[in-house]
Amino acid sequence: MRDLVITLIVFGSVPFILKRPYIGVLMWTWLAFMNPHRLTWGFAYSMQFAMLIALTTLTALLFSKEQKKIPWTAETVLLLLFTGWMVVTTIFSTYPELAWPQLEKVAKIQLMIFVTIIIMQRPERLKLLVWVITLSLAFYGVKGGIFTIVNGGVYHVRGPGNSFISGNNEIALALVMTVPLLRYLALSAPYVLLRYAMNGAMVLTALAAMGSHSRGALVGIAAMGFFLWLKSRNKVVTLLLGAFAVYLIVTIMPPQWFERMQTIQNYEESNSALGRINAWYMAFNLAQSQILGGGFEAFKAPMFALYAPEPSRVHDAHSIYFEVLGEHGFMGLGLFLALGLLTWRSASWIIRRTRKDPENRWAADLAAMVQVSLVGYAGAGAFLGLAYFDYYYTLIAVVVICKATLLSQDAATKAEPASVPAQPPFLRPSSGSAG
Repeated sequence: MRDLVITLIVFGSVPFILKRPYIGVLMWTWLAFMNPHRLTWGFAYSMQFAMLIALTTLTALLFSKEQKKIPWTAETVLLLLFTGWMVVTTIFSTYPELAWPQLEKVAKIQLMIFVTIIIMQRPERLKLLVWVITLSLAFYGVKGGIFTIVNGGVYHVRGPGNSFISGNNEIALALVMTVPLLRYLALSAPYVLLRYAMNGAMVLTALAAMGSHSRGALVGIAAMGFFLWLKSRNKVVTLLLGAFAVYLIVTIMPPQWFERMQTIQNYEESNSALGRINAWYMAFNLAQSQILGGGFEAFKAPMFALYAPEPSRVHDAHSIYFEVLGEHGFMGLGLFLALGLLTWRSASWIIRRTRKDPENRWAADLAAMVQVSLVGYAGAGAFLGLAYFDYYYTLIAVVVICKATLLSQDAATKAEPASVPAQPPFLRPSSGSAG
């Protein structure tokens, strides 16, 4: 039954996408983030729904009469340069048979990021995009939070199979990034009950992140939680929600969870932690030796034999920073970091521009919560290898779109002709004849 429902929804959306391309972006985002087809057990599980929607959206965009314009900001230029650099490192990669398929995946993501930026440059479309992003992942947050409560935190929360977020570490990172966006939805929701629902989902999502038993998630949620309080409009409510989430974690999670989290401090006693550190040394040494890095999928045994302090301890990068460093060198890492920093700067500009503007206050709230989400990604990502996660790049697109929308509003305001003041009667030209 699930297979049939998902298939009908996807194919049923095609005519609407051909008429309105922005629906295609929303559908693609839903499929990419929620992966609803991975919750089925039949023919729909392996169907290429995302490719179908992407091709339909590109076709609709091609024939659409809407303006097709990429805002060439520092972020979009850097994103293009970073993608180009990954093409170069793939050409000279150590394992080309593994690198090229990975580049294809990354390139498809970046293509749709630019399509999103082109199509969604209207406030109402941007708001819809954020709702789709957030609710697609909040589904797993609410489900995982309830699962953690019912089972006392004994079992790991995991994501849908064969997806970016299938593992416990990956779903944890996604949920940490979703908590602040749920807070944004609560702030912007038009109905009181909807605000309560979003705040409740926020607490359950935070609990689900902890229920993943991911140590990286604990680091990420600690950093994210502090900035969430710092950036939030209503700090009292945010503090109460955070305190309630902490209370649930302390009372529900089992002793083995606390023992696992303590290994963050006693990392020298954890084989997993030592394996990661060995992989980080390997990435650093590899980047020093090869200016282009090793290319995608470089964390293999032969590379550890050449560059790792302990050649026999082969381990994945489990860090967005060392993953990019090992695969694309110092230049790639510099582009990756600069992209995040410039996105943060643009979000700060949005906040300054709109915080005192009642009509655009939603943009200030959105930019602030995106910043908090980026903090969660930067913190948890230090211990998780999701450098090419489409969630991160979609948030960059959200900031670019928001800034472009505001700049368009400013340009339209400046272009409006100044109103001519009415002249007093004695200065008005006479309508009668002279003489």
